[in-house]
Amino acid sequence: MKFGKIAAAAAAVTLAAAPIAAQADVSRIAAPVSEASENGGAGTAGAVLAAFAVLALVIGVAAGDERPTSP
Repeated sequence: MKFGKIAAAAAAVTLAAAPIAAQADVSRIAAPVSEASENGGAGTAGAVLAAFAVLALVIGVAAGDERPTSP
């Protein structure tokens, strides 16, 4: 019973605060960039990881157990 009243009060507060939060005007200004980012890289680590994943999948399918599950 007490949990239901707390939940109803929380819902009422949320419904009352939603229009106020929707009216918030947040303007963003882009900062100038002097040099290009070096964080991107060539993506070789992702390609190597994807190749290992495909290789593991192929090995798993090829080495599958051919025995039936029932005796």
